[in-house]
Amino acid sequence: MITPLANIFQPLIDALESVMLFFHDNIGFGWGFSIIFLTLVVRAALIPLTWKQIKSMQAMQRVAPQIKELQAKYKDDKQRLQQETMKFYQENKINPLASCLPLALQMPVFISLFYMLRKDLRHDICPDINPPTVPNPKPCGSTEASQFFFIPDITDKATGAVLIVLVVMYIGSQLLSSVFMSTSADRNQRLIMMGLPFFFVPFVIGFPAGLLVYWITTNLWTVGQGIVVRRLAPGPQLATAGGAGAALPTGARAAAPERRRRSRDQGEDGAAAEKQPAAEPARAVAPPPPPRKKKKRSGRRR
Repeated sequence: MITPLANIFQPLIDALESVMLFFHDNIGFGWGFSIIFLTLVVRAALIPLTWKQIKSMQAMQRVAPQIKELQAKYKDDKQRLQQETMKFYQENKINPLASCLPLALQMPVFISLFYMLRKDLRHDICPDINPPTVPNPKPCGSTEASQFFFIPDITDKATGAVLIVLVVMYIGSQLLSSVFMSTSADRNQRLIMMGLPFFFVPFVIGFPAGLLVYWITTNLWTVGQGIVVRRLAPGPQLATAGGAGAALPTGARAAAPERRRRSRDQGEDGAAAEKQPAAEPARAVAPPPPPRKKKKRSGRRR
């Protein structure tokens, strides 16, 4: 049965199917590896947007203290808070929506692959079971073409031990990707990111196994991407008002090393002064004793 949503995504489905057919027919990959390399192609095409996402997330992290100050200042006026926040983003040339673009563009690919595994790829993987004239193809079953490692059929949902292993791999890879790509210092946001994989488990168990292969692969790509980003573009210091990581003007940044040198020299002088032995306190000088009084002699002589 063809749904209206599948009709909407049919051009993208055809394009993704052509990529998978290229890997399978021209290079000789199996269908499981064709899904993996399709994932790599999609993520590689999104690298420019992913870089913008990373820069946007780092910028949001850098100005988080100022945003909290605005929230505290206009907590009773939501409309004014929204206006001031957007004004702040414009002045600092920050696009808060840039961090959502790669994820938003991956959703059509995810949906298209879902329908591919339920219809188009079933015709390609097992044409003997599902001829092109069959409008509603059924899962291929455990065949040589539809198997991928321990997965008996990538066109059908997994069951039993296979499902448990796939769910564990999905949760583990999703948690790792959240750890490596999360830049928020807010504890509640981190807990939400950690809880999302478990929230999606009831939906994941009904997906075709090949879709979980795509999801796990894209999570592992995100983990590798996070490792590279931490090496090439470390996160910025938080711009706290008057704090150690505050963003300084150009003149202040230029004078900062000189101030640090002077402070260090003063600290060394003070330390040297502390090491010198303390002078002994002056002893109090006792006053001279009073003169002795002479005794008067009596007039009697011996």
